[in-house]
Amino acid sequence: MKELGVHMIAAYSPQARGPSERSFGTWQGRLPQELRLAGITTVEGTNAFQRDRYIAAFNDKFRVPAAEKGTAFRRTGRADLNWIFSVQTERVVEKDNTVAIRDRMWQIDKTRFRNTWAGSTVTIHDHLDETISIRYGFQAVGRYSRTGGETDRRKT
Repeated sequence: MKELGVHMIAAYSPQARGPSERSFGTWQGRLPQELRLAGITTVEGTNAFQRDRYIAAFNDKFRVPAAEKGTAFRRTGRADLNWIFSVQTERVVEKDNTVAIRDRMWQIDKTRFRNTWAGSTVTIHDHLDETISIRYGFQAVGRYSRTGGETDRRKT
């Protein structure tokens, strides 16, 4: 959120928490009863019931029109959303130019800037498209498929 310039406002006061607490209470109080009345006892049945019947009826009953017209959203000027919306983990590069994350070892090849990244702290990005990228600062030093094969570093 910080990278996107979004400032989170935490709801610690009872006044701020009230609407969400009431919503949770409504879901927790009403939904189990509706499932019981419909004779639903499985997760799959619950999901289908919510999707096909319950959510639309719930929204019709509790929907409140917005106080103002328009949207509260604004466009971002960032072009690097693929980097931001990734699971980011920092690692120190080993002497053999590898980094480990979970059960995988990633070999970082030398770049035109450096022959070795040993001792450097890099950020490993696990992207939504299931590729893995390794960055040193803003420079991509490796991009890999989920299976481990290196892909084109320039496409990051």
